[in-house]
Amino acid sequence: MISPVVLRVAATPAAPALVLRPWSLAEAAPLVEVFRDAELRRWTSHIVENEADGTRWVRSQQQSWSARDRFNFAVLEEQPEGHRGSLLGSVVLKAVAPGEPAAEVGYWTAAHARGKGVASRAVEALCGWAFDAFEADGLERLELLHQVDNRASCRVAQKSRFDFHRVLPAAPPSFPHPGHLHVRRASH
Repeated sequence: MISPVVLRVAATPAAPALVLRPWSLAEAAPLVEVFRDAELRRWTSHIVENEADGTRWVRSQQQSWSARDRFNFAVLEEQPEGHRGSLLGSVVLKAVAPGEPAAEVGYWTAAHARGKGVASRAVEALCGWAFDAFEADGLERLELLHQVDNRASCRVAQKSRFDFHRVLPAAPPSFPHPGHLHVRRASH
C-alpha cells in the first residue's frame, strides 16, 4: 500500500521551494480560480467551473490514491508551518499497475506560476518518487505526452530529462491533434 506522501523541492535563486502533496478539499476553491485561465483549459480535459466541481475533482484524486492507480499531487509554494502555500499546479503519475513496465506523467501549471521552472521541478520530484516507489513492481519507464503545438510542455519534458520518442496520431476528443511521446527510463 502506498500511503500519501509529501515531496519537497528546494528553492532556486529564481523560484520558491515547492511542496507536492496529495490534494485536499482545502484546494477546491483555489482550483476554481486556477481553472478560469483559458490557456490551462485549452490543454486539459477537466472542467472546474465552481467549488462543487472542484470538490468532486479533489475527491476523485483522493479515491485514485486509495485505488493505487493514479497519484496526483497539488504543487504548492512552501510556506512556514501553519500557513497554506499558493496553488501553483499539479503533477500526476497515472496508469500505474503492478507488472506494467510503463506509467504516464502529467502536469499543469497555474498562470501565475508559469515560466518559473515550477513544472519541470515538480515533474523531476515526481519521477524520482515514482521510480523509488514502483521500480520493485516492474516500473521501468515513464511516458509524458503532449500535443505537438504545446511547446511549453515540450520544454518541460526536455528539462525533466525525458527523451523524445515519437509523434503520436491525434485521438479526438481528448487528444485532438498529433502529439509527442517523451520517455524517461529508470536509469536517468
